[in-house]
Amino acid sequence: MAKKRQAWGTRVGIIMAVAGSAIGLGNFLRFPVQAASNGGGAFLIPYFVSLFLLGIPLMWVEWTLGRYGGGFGHGTAPGIFHTMWQKSRFIKYFGVIGIFGPLIIFIYYTYIESWTLAYSFFAITGKYADAASQGAMQSFLRGYQGLEHNQYFSGIGTAYIFFLITFMANITVIYYGIKGGIERLCKIAMPLLFIFGIAILVRVFTLGAPDPSKPDLNIANGLGFLWNPDFTALKSAKVWLAAAGQTFFTLSVGIGVILTYASYLSKGDDVVLSGLSAVGTNELAEVVIGGSIIIPAAFIFFGPAGIQAIAKGGAFNLSFVTMPLIFGKIFLGAFFACAWFLLLFLAGITSSVSLAQPAVAFLEDEFGISREDAVRMLGLVSFILCQPAIFLLGKGVVNELDFWGGTFCLVLFATVETILFAWVFGMEKAWQEIHHGADMQVPKVYKFIIKYITPAFLVVILGSWIYQEGIPTFFMKGVPEADKPFVLATRFFLVSIFAVLALMVKIAWRRKRRSTIR
Repeated sequence: MAKKRQAWGTRVGIIMAVAGSAIGLGNFLRFPVQAASNGGGAFLIPYFVSLFLLGIPLMWVEWTLGRYGGGFGHGTAPGIFHTMWQKSRFIKYFGVIGIFGPLIIFIYYTYIESWTLAYSFFAITGKYADAASQGAMQSFLRGYQGLEHNQYFSGIGTAYIFFLITFMANITVIYYGIKGGIERLCKIAMPLLFIFGIAILVRVFTLGAPDPSKPDLNIANGLGFLWNPDFTALKSAKVWLAAAGQTFFTLSVGIGVILTYASYLSKGDDVVLSGLSAVGTNELAEVVIGGSIIIPAAFIFFGPAGIQAIAKGGAFNLSFVTMPLIFGKIFLGAFFACAWFLLLFLAGITSSVSLAQPAVAFLEDEFGISREDAVRMLGLVSFILCQPAIFLLGKGVVNELDFWGGTFCLVLFATVETILFAWVFGMEKAWQEIHHGADMQVPKVYKFIIKYITPAFLVVILGSWIYQEGIPTFFMKGVPEADKPFVLATRFFLVSIFAVLALMVKIAWRRKRRSTIR
């Protein structure tokens, strides 16, 4: 007798879980930097074009694929892909990307997520209160990361303690399963995240000009700096690629996570409205809240010239260096700083638990391992795999993991699954499957978009990324000579993980064939 698969408790629960997977650190850190660096308000034009031609179609594709595969007892891409194209002996191996990508992201994302928990503690205790300049706060961050020894930290011990707490929190949530763990977490964390976000947003909007001699440094001009469009930026292919890339990151499409989450739906569950609800929740968090806190607040205190330099410094500097300095200058700053980092932690943990679930589902569905044992195995293996990201942070390891796991594989996987869905499974059959149990009709134009526009868009993005980023990355352009051995070792590490997962897929299908013959 086949083991009964887990299921979501409520429609609200699944929407909150998928939205929680999508709403991560990128909504509040990556999006403002991308917008500020790529034409301000003009960035929203390619961003929303990508959302409607890429993000929403992929969301519906993944919800539908996941629900379809779950009906056959498969919760991960290898099994789902095989179900969609049973004549192919190799399609299931493309599905390995849907386990590999989330696992690779999990092993460095969890560590970065732990920084937000640590900084929420530092905000309340005043640990970084003496770091009153950009340089001092940068030194504080580097000391915390173990990249230098200074007056703030003598080693990586503090960071490792917070990593252990965060890692155990993730594993505990996953241990309690879909309904008792992930759904329960997201139904609590998501409302809290929005409460913190709105509170910080209101505080930022009530900031006055800190320097009476510079009245132009106010919140209105800060919002204008971010959202006033520079339409000349639309001529740059880089801006369009950045917008498409942000759409991937923000919706968690192309990773394999939504496939797994949707596999726990029943056949009659509405994937059309649920998918749109998750997209809407994510966009509210990203565009309205994420786009209205960091850059406008930084503009007030550092001015347009300073904010350009800050944006170029990247998302980490923006959150862990600039924001603590800003909160240090306002009334009740420690409280709002703590709320800011707790917001980031909640966004992080609802995403990281989703990244771990495909590996657990794979062990459960394809090997018949109990959830508890699958989580124990994942916990042990992923804990070991996390160590290079922690101890070799300054050697280019995390950048390498992020490119291959969180960028290249993401676009490649999305391209494969869209072609499989629209061209192999068949658009007519796919269209019927999307609408099974749906309370609303998808506009018919999306039938054309999913079959032609989305795959073409993905192929262009994939080709452009390979040319612009893949080739230079493959040949280690810009990598310091001292870091190249570590980068090569990381690549061997990644290839080994992929090979092991592919071998596990082969073993699982061989076992199934033998059991069928018997």
